[in-house]
Amino acid sequence: MKNRNPKGNGNGEGSTMDGPKPMTMKKKKNMNRLGGSGTGLSLQAFANAKSTSNHYNPALIKKKKEFYKNAKYVNKFKKSLKQQNQGKNSLPSAQRTIESLRQVYEKQWEEKEKARMEREAAMQVKKEQREKAEAQRKVERKEMFKKTRHGQPVMKYRIQHLLQSIQGSSSASS
Repeated sequence: MKNRNPKGNGNGEGSTMDGPKPMTMKKKKNMNRLGGSGTGLSLQAFANAKSTSNHYNPALIKKKKEFYKNAKYVNKFKKSLKQQNQGKNSLPSAQRTIESLRQVYEKQWEEKEKARMEREAAMQVKKEQREKAEAQRKVERKEMFKKTRHGQPVMKYRIQHLLQSIQGSSSASS
């Protein structure tokens, strides 16, 4: 096999190569990426080679899910607008889009307002029930701790309480 780059006078006498073989380009890039040649890895190169960027990040995952969910809703909205606009072409498309957006916004606002009012009403009912029960417990507690002149507990209220609890349990079981 002929040497394509002979050293010497051109008659093939200088076919030996001096020094080590040159590194391939891929090898050079790898060496540079890992901190150069001859010396050990730099601290930065070592950290970069060891670290991975695929950490679990729930906030990022939630953000991506929300983004795709919103994109899906936007596409659905655009499709529904397109279907609505096929029937009527009297208004310009931008104005129709604004009107439909306003309608959707008002509808959502009304639903949210209705839900808020229902929540407030339920909270008010619970608050009234809690206050009523608290007042009843306070009265019962006051009666249960009544004492005679000699410091003995008044048995009338304690017996009434036992009788009520027995009647309540017998009515609940039958």
